[in-house]
Amino acid sequence: MEPLNPRDHTPPDLFTDAFGAEYDWTGQPKHVRAQAPGKINASFRVGPLRDDGYHSVSSTYLAVSLYEEVLATAKPGTPSSDVTVGISPQSTLAPELLAGIPLDASNLAVRAARLIADVSENACGVHLEITKRVPIAGGMGGGSADAAAALVACDALWHTGLSREELSLIAAELGADVPFALLGGAAVGLGVGDRLTSALAPDPLHWVLVESGFGLSTPVVYGALDSLRAGAEPAEPEQVDPAILAALRAADPLLLAPCLANDLQPAALHLAPALKDVLDAGTRLGALASLVSGSGPTVAMLARDRAHALDLVAQLAGDGLDAQAVEGPVHGTQRIV
Repeated sequence: MEPLNPRDHTPPDLFTDAFGAEYDWTGQPKHVRAQAPGKINASFRVGPLRDDGYHSVSSTYLAVSLYEEVLATAKPGTPSSDVTVGISPQSTLAPELLAGIPLDASNLAVRAARLIADVSENACGVHLEITKRVPIAGGMGGGSADAAAALVACDALWHTGLSREELSLIAAELGADVPFALLGGAAVGLGVGDRLTSALAPDPLHWVLVESGFGLSTPVVYGALDSLRAGAEPAEPEQVDPAILAALRAADPLLLAPCLANDLQPAALHLAPALKDVLDAGTRLGALASLVSGSGPTVAMLARDRAHALDLVAQLAGDGLDAQAVEGPVHGTQRIV
């Protein structure tokens, strides 16, 4: 007689039968929390403007230990289209910045939840509470991290059972940075940044992030770059500098420092000249290298180790700059249990 296969004899879910998929065992609406990392670009090369309005890029993404959180709470008895969003009081960003976050259907986390609802058999309405820590419009993919966390939280909330590959396909509909927020770690991004290949980075490096009291629109920064490069024809980026990948494999900040580069930095400085003072402060205070992250205005400074990063934070605070130490690469989006 063949042994029983436990998978063929799964006992019924008594709690689900009693309360419904939208409730936990106490009869309260279910909730799921997920977190997703912000990112910096250790390198970012931008090709010419394409016919579709985008630019081809080659980027080295690093997920860093500054996380967005999304708490998804079921709204039993409501249609799956009933997706609402709010900002947690635990958010660490300035109230005036938080006030500018859209709380309607244009919010990327709301769009993410609705995409999961479209493929879920168990979806009901949901409220998303976002804890914001990644600078808004800061070149660190905070909105993309919100979307990635919403994807993971709603998939778990509604028992949709999507694989990471399936979630990544959905993430790609929301923007080039969302699949990376899911993946985390270190990765090379080609195409418009959406063709991702994981890079070997066994040990984290230490960084200092200097935030600004304002944001920069990514499309505006790209537009400024096109204006600054008018008359020149930049090369089509096809790969990242192998020296960057070697430095990440070795987890050697001294090897990585001379490789940091960002084609968007001149455009960000053109739009926000005060960023040059921040970059100069990094040089003066002993950072191994400094660059604007992505479209800015957040500045990322590379440190030798954690102690050096903390020392830089203290010195930058003395200059009146808002800085914090992080490490990266770190893991991608995951559920918090």
